[in-house]
This record gives sequence, C-alpha cells and structure tokens, in this order.
Amino acid sequence: MAQSLTHGAMTLPADWRDLFALTKPRVMSLVVFTALCGLLAAPGPMHPVLAFSSILAIALGAGASGALNQWYEAGLDAKMKRTANRPLPAGRLDPQTALHFGVGLAAFSVFLMLFAANWQAAALLAVSILFYVLVYTMWLKPRTPQNIVIGGAAGAFPPLIGWVAATGTIAPLPVLLFLLIFLWTPPHFWALALFVRSDYAAAGIPMMPVVAGERATRRQILFYAIIMAAAAIAPWVLGLAGALYGWTAVLLSAAFVLLSVPVGLRTAGEGDRMQPEKRLFAFSIAYLFILFGAVVADHLWPL
Repeated sequence: MAQSLTHGAMTLPADWRDLFALTKPRVMSLVVFTALCGLLAAPGPMHPVLAFSSILAIALGAGASGALNQWYEAGLDAKMKRTANRPLPAGRLDPQTALHFGVGLAAFSVFLMLFAANWQAAALLAVSILFYVLVYTMWLKPRTPQNIVIGGAAGAFPPLIGWVAATGTIAPLPVLLFLLIFLWTPPHFWALALFVRSDYAAAGIPMMPVVAGERATRRQILFYAIIMAAAAIAPWVLGLAGALYGWTAVLLSAAFVLLSVPVGLRTAGEGDRMQPEKRLFAFSIAYLFILFGAVVADHLWPL
C-alpha cells in the first residue's frame, strides 16, 4: 500500500495523489485532446454519453500505460534528477500496488471502450497499451537509440482510436493524423533529450544524444521536422481537409521547421543554456494542440 506523507502535524494520505501521478497526467492531456479531435472530426454523430465514455476509456488506457511504464522503470527513474521524485523511486508507493493499478486500469479501459463504442476501437486501444508497455518500454527504450522513432507509434494511436470509436472503420485522414504524431515525436522528444542528456547517460538509457552524440541528434531533429511538415500538409493536398486546416498546417509547420534550423545547425559547445532546443520543445507542444484543433474546426466550419 502507499505510504503516508506528513505535512506538519497532519498526516495526508498519499494514495490518490501518487496513483494519479503514475498516470502521467501531462502526457494524458495531449492524448485525450488528440483522441477527442479524432472523434469530433469523424463523420456522423455519436451519442454524447458514449463519446464521453470512449474518451474516458482512452484517457484511462493512457494512464495505465504511464503507470506500467513507471512500474517497470522505477530503478531507472531513481537515477535521473528529472524523475527521482516520482512515487515509486521516492518510496511513496510499492511496486506491487503500481503494477496492480496499471493492469487493472488497462483492463477496465479496454472493456469500457468495448461497451461504449465497438470492438475495433477496443482492440486498437489494447494494442496501443501493449505497444507502449511491451514494445517501447521493455524492448526498445533500453536497447536502441531509435526507441523514440519506433515507439512514437504508441502516442500516435489516440486520434485513430477516437475516429474508429465514432465510425467503426479506419479512413485515410486518421491514418495521416497517426503519421503526423509519429513523425512529430522524434523532434519533440529529442529536443528535450538534448537538455537532459546527462540524466539519460546516468541511467544508461541509449537515447540518441547519449549514443550518437549531439551533432547527429540535431541533424535528425531537422530531418524529421521537414518530413513531419510534409505529413501535416498532406491532408489538405490530398483533399481530405479544407483550407482552414491547410493554411494552419502550412504556417505552423513552417514555424516548426524554422525553429528546428538553429537546433539542427548548432554545434556542441556553443553554450550551455540550449535556448533553441527549449524553444522548439515548448513550441512543439503548442503546435500539436493548435493543429489538431484546426482539424476539428475545419470539419465543423469548412471554408
């Protein structure tokens, strides 16, 4: 069971706070938003209660993935400053509680999706959870610097699941949205990895900056930013989205690439603050939120 936290003379139960922290709520917010956009952009109405339940199932599935990730990586998290205060390495939760919580939440999320939507969406949700935990966390992350590239598929599922929950079918637009997040993940995450490189090195995690070095990582960031921009504009070019989305994608993607240029061309030793990397990382989050918002706006108010 979770331990208690003492604050002054009052003892506060840490259970719900630490269990909530296991779900990685910041990551979950992006998952929920992109899934909701996929659902809202899908053709045809969906009952509000079923739609809410479907998005809740995706949120719980994402939370389960985060919990199982932290359960498996508790030892690694303890070695990194950025993650040392998480519930497991800090000793506020025992591993068995985290494991049971993660597995139970995963099972409940899949069954909820099955009853709220359809078996296709439930199957995709189950695949996304298993992919994140088994393929990314347990297999790719400790073994290859390409972990983020391949593992990015786990975070790309939500808009596809949202669409399938509403329609029961897969269509070209949600597949392109999947591809967009898949290609967005490397420059987004490697920008972060550049300024927390020492943490990954201390934990022995073969992230790209640790294994291949800063120069190679910077070039990869710029490369992925360019092909991601092409993927972002593709729905408009292919006639799957209108001008509202298209121009939003063009302007935002141009800004993303422009912010990636100083990151990609920068050489090691130019300073320790890494401001270009931090600007790119911050913008990359806003980029995805705004772009997916444009997907919904374009569907509701086509130009």
